Amino acid sequence: MDSLCRGVFAGNSRELSIRSCFPSLFQAEQTHRSVLLGLLLGAGRTPQPDSALIRQALAERWSQWSLRGGLEMLPQALETHLTSRGVSVLRGQPVCGLSLQAEGRWKVSLRDSSLEADHVISAIPASVLSELLPAEAAPLARALSAITAVSVAVVNLQYQGAHLPVQGFGHLVPSSEDPGVLGIVYDSVAFPEQDGSPPGLRVTVMLGGSWLQTLEASGCVLSQELFQQRAQEAAATQLGLKELPSHCLVHLHKNCIPQYTLGHWQKLESARQFLAAHRLPLTLAGASYEGVAVNDCIESGRQAAVSVLGTEPNG
Repeated sequence: MDSLCRGVFAGNSRELSIRSCFPSLFQAEQTHRSVLLGLLLGAGRTPQPDSALIRQALAERWSQWSLRGGLEMLPQALETHLTSRGVSVLRGQPVCGLSLQAEGRWKVSLRDSSLEADHVISAIPASVLSELLPAEAAPLARALSAITAVSVAVVNLQYQGAHLPVQGFGHLVPSSEDPGVLGIVYDSVAFPEQDGSPPGLRVTVMLGGSWLQTLEASGCVLSQELFQQRAQEAAATQLGLKELPSHCLVHLHKNCIPQYTLGHWQKLESARQFLAAHRLPLTLAGASYEGVAVNDCIESGRQAAVSVLGTEPNG
């Protein structure tokens, strides 16, 4: 369980809530007093949305998915889809504050301007939203500020003429074995069509956990060289890739994965009750609430749209 928690949430498994992180396991145990028995009997399953793509994924038993040009194609396609229908997309305009007007509309303060909105759907981290809310929403801000997040360094390595000793999607690393390496994804096995020309072996090393948290707290310089060296050592030790990589990309994602710690569901319930009691035209979406994976965030956005529109959006 430690390895699984680190692979999904990049955090300390002893601080995370099973109820919020893995609700199907929680429901299975609560219903049948046994996780395995509950899962076998179908406890914890929730109704799933339906579409042609979902049916195809189920029929073909997809275990993972990607896009030919990388996942950045998803937001790019969304922007193209929206702008073609007259939606304005503001880039480089961070929100600096939210305030409620007398008529119940929001005033959204930007860096150099402002705009008004009948309803706001917030998909930014909960702790960031908490700092933007007006004083009259202080109880909501307190609940959201308690949802913290951890950082992850992602190192992409490519090796020419190398081969993996095993096949599969990748592997996760327990904290007892290595406090800094969360896991390694075998990109060339999962998506060989993205290996480039000439093809090379690609792996992604994810770094984080207590090792990175300690470095951040100490004020240590988090250089690309530090992460690259740590990733190459992990690839050499765990996969036998001892030669130098031909290509390396390093990205440090600060506070990128929310932590569903003990009591997370109570924070969400507190936020929902405040929104309902005060009838605030605000909908919460994104990774801070009920799932950190890409699929979870897509579903969160769909549910947010349904709650605002009152019906499934078309197109």
